[in-house]
Amino acid sequence: MTFEEYTSWRLPAVLRFAAVLTGDQALAEDVVQEVLIRVHRHWGRIGRLDQPDSYIKRMVVNEFISARRRSWRLVPSGDGMAVDDRVAPDHAGGLAERAELLAELGKLPARQRTVVVLRYYEGLSDIEIAQVLGCQPGTVRGYMTRALASLRVELTARHRMSPAPTKEERACAPKTT
Repeated sequence: MTFEEYTSWRLPAVLRFAAVLTGDQALAEDVVQEVLIRVHRHWGRIGRLDQPDSYIKRMVVNEFISARRRSWRLVPSGDGMAVDDRVAPDHAGGLAERAELLAELGKLPARQRTVVVLRYYEGLSDIEIAQVLGCQPGTVRGYMTRALASLRVELTARHRMSPAPTKEERACAPKTT
């Protein structure tokens, strides 16, 4: 299989993986772009591997972790007040939950976040995650324990801090029987 065939077949999956890992579609595209530049240079060797997907995912993970360590930061431009006037169905509840989870994932250290994504998005075992990260399965379990504990505390605390509905909000709420 050529590099072009591989990318036309697997690029969407690699981009989805990177997007979940980074929590930002633009950053995911940057990470995948950097990885694919290196993959293209070494495709003769990588293309002959039994599982080039695993190798490339490991490269994506390493690039993500390295990129988070770099000292430079992007400074967004604009005032952030631009409004999209198009009409679309309201998916606010699901999006708010997803955004809250992604925000909490974003607060985790890179390796803890990577372990959570590899486990719950990619469905990898401790041993497979350890191979991707280049560490021991016990280390993976430690990262996972700390990550889940942190997420549990943050999401529980945020849920407790949400204000109780006002009298007016309770009066307007639909009656359940």
